[in-house]
Amino acid sequence: MSAINLTIDGQQVEVEQGSTILDAAQKVGVEIPTFCHDPELARLGACRICVVEVEKARALVAACSAPAGPDMVVHTDTDRVRKARNIILRLILANHSLECITCEKNGDCKLQDYCYQYGVESSDFVGAVKEVPLDDTNPFIVRDMNKCILCGRCVGRCQNIVGAGAIDFINRGFTSNVGTAFGDPLEDSSCVFCGVCVDVCPVGALSAKARLGKGRAWEVEQVETVCPYCATGCKVDLHVNEDDEIVDASADEEVGINQGKLCARGRFGWDFTRHEHRITKPMVKEDGVYVEIEWEEALEMVAERIQEVESNFGAEAIGGLASSRVTNEEIYLFQKLLRSLGSNNIDHLGRYRYSTSPQTSSVLFKSGVMTGDLQKINEADAVLLVNADISQSHPVLNYQLRSAASNGTRVFSVGVEEPDVSVPAERCLVSEVGKDQAVLNGIINVILEENLINGDAANDKATLEEIKKAVDGFTPKYVEDVTGVPATDIKEVARGYANAEQPMILFNTDTFRIGAGLKSVKAMLGLAAVAGMKGVPAGGVSFLQDYNNSLGATILGAVPNYLPNFQDVSEQSARDKFGKAWETEINAQPGLSLKQMIEEAKDGNIQCMYIMGEDPISGSEDPEGVKDALENLDFLVVQDIFLSETARYADIVLPSAAFAEKLGTYINQEGRVQLGTPALDLPGDAMTDFEIVAHLAFYLGLDWPVLFVGDVFGEIASLAPAFEGMSYVSLDKIKQDPSADSWQAILNDLDELAGQDEPQMETVEAADLTYLHAKGSMTSCLAEMKKQQV
Repeated sequence: MSAINLTIDGQQVEVEQGSTILDAAQKVGVEIPTFCHDPELARLGACRICVVEVEKARALVAACSAPAGPDMVVHTDTDRVRKARNIILRLILANHSLECITCEKNGDCKLQDYCYQYGVESSDFVGAVKEVPLDDTNPFIVRDMNKCILCGRCVGRCQNIVGAGAIDFINRGFTSNVGTAFGDPLEDSSCVFCGVCVDVCPVGALSAKARLGKGRAWEVEQVETVCPYCATGCKVDLHVNEDDEIVDASADEEVGINQGKLCARGRFGWDFTRHEHRITKPMVKEDGVYVEIEWEEALEMVAERIQEVESNFGAEAIGGLASSRVTNEEIYLFQKLLRSLGSNNIDHLGRYRYSTSPQTSSVLFKSGVMTGDLQKINEADAVLLVNADISQSHPVLNYQLRSAASNGTRVFSVGVEEPDVSVPAERCLVSEVGKDQAVLNGIINVILEENLINGDAANDKATLEEIKKAVDGFTPKYVEDVTGVPATDIKEVARGYANAEQPMILFNTDTFRIGAGLKSVKAMLGLAAVAGMKGVPAGGVSFLQDYNNSLGATILGAVPNYLPNFQDVSEQSARDKFGKAWETEINAQPGLSLKQMIEEAKDGNIQCMYIMGEDPISGSEDPEGVKDALENLDFLVVQDIFLSETARYADIVLPSAAFAEKLGTYINQEGRVQLGTPALDLPGDAMTDFEIVAHLAFYLGLDWPVLFVGDVFGEIASLAPAFEGMSYVSLDKIKQDPSADSWQAILNDLDELAGQDEPQMETVEAADLTYLHAKGSMTSCLAEMKKQQV
């Protein structure tokens, strides 16, 4: 496609065909005002504030919608342009509330800024004005439609990006407005409260309710961190006022996999950080009632009780449960503590739904199954969802999938039920519970029978024979008979998927809860092999996990059979390596999973449990069984931010930090390592999980020279090959230079940073995205599956 050369304000610029004048202006740094323009939506050209003068054109043109033409000469700031923009602003003000002094957007309003820039103080266009009642009934969003300028950005995002369709233009002419169907309250509409409409509103028509009266734009500091909810790993900017309160949240369109989008949880789910029920002092249970004590006494008591259990019953009577929401450094220290005591009984709740066998973690992660780059979902030709209603589990990923679908990506679904209507699946293959593997095998069967094989698998006879053997007999007719999925649908999905140059598969933990589990995973690997996903930038298989650091907890060793980076605890070389670094002897016997620990606690074989930031009672499918197990323990210590259901059974409760109060790294579901930074001070006497574990190690007699969180990350990098070369300095370097495409390139530039003192490192901003995993070979994945015999 040939390029277009044009001139903007005297500057020569070259753009691709199809670019607008606004695109060209932005490329050379020329600012043109906009209200309705949204790069993720169709060109609208409604507000006209972006008009520019083009030589030889009779009228001014809207830069956001007018295509750039060859040899075009554009002027963006002539007297004619400024006069036109001045008139447009006066027309807007004629029907716009001028309560700027009390408006929440004061200081962060495009209309205010442009009026200042073009010298507009008021409007001389006199007439009727809108009088729409203020809607502040919703707990999250305040709607003042008297300030709406009808730019349509909120409507476009709600309809086309989020897919909620909660709002639209209503009425006509002077009474035109933005609202819900029949004027219903937002909470009675299809609104999912993602807050995207608030984020794109250029004026004060939409505001976050929690922010009202909590500080002007210039009084609020924005701190970038990682969202604490699902495993998508969205970057989020927390808005903190002078009273050390989070008053709002947003996302930078230039940063992170979410690219400016958040779901309801990430956008509004931060108020717990300053909740009145936060635990702020250590507590010990006396006669069934919790009594506050000092940290020194609490740590001494915990250490004594753990040592008593170890002395009387052995280290294998001690179990630990890590959280899938805390940082990598905290998880690493936690498992290091347990193993230094001699116990490999450690697990995390993020593994609960898929830990059906000791080999599961290895199959899913170590073997290279996780090869998908979700940030490239827009480049995928076809996406297959397996038991994944991502509108509920990973909403921001669904926004991106909708955007991809609008650009031609074909989306198919396999599972026990159809996903939400907002998921853009063109064909849903709905089977009975546990029969999704048969449907996947049927898809592979069609690809093989019709010779639609892509990629290296066509030349890999051994792999191809293995796959053919696995799907032998799974004809579309047979699959229809056993699953109820029409044979014609199976064929259509198979052909559509096989014809894609960059196919992607997304599945989540429901594959293990209601699907065929690891059998389905094996079928997905076979499909990935015959569809040619190996080495494809936007292809691959991605396991969509439940919690923000589920993968981090697995990789960092919060599993009973693996040391960090999947180094088998039963292998002498791995034990020697970590034992030398930790100055301890590591138990060679693989530990117990959470489910096994619960059963062993009921039988009296597990006498002590240390639970960090987790609530297995609420997270279990058998809460009564967990309660029975906890009641049967000799000693239970829980550290958390609230007195959870599990914490109520604890002998001692230790107050820990929320995500917004700590420094550390997380790993999202693709393997991206991201640095979260603290935005708030710790409440009361609470400490981070990192500090609690480090202090407890001291009271247990372990000689750990831990000074800074970054030191622990450095220790991880020295022992876990996947982290080799990483440090907080290098993570920040990636943010400053996102063009750096390899660790070696980054390390080559680190000399200038190597001399900085550690206290300075604590101010490092949140890191940009980096990959932890390598793109795995589908052949090696299948070989690993066969080796593990699952």
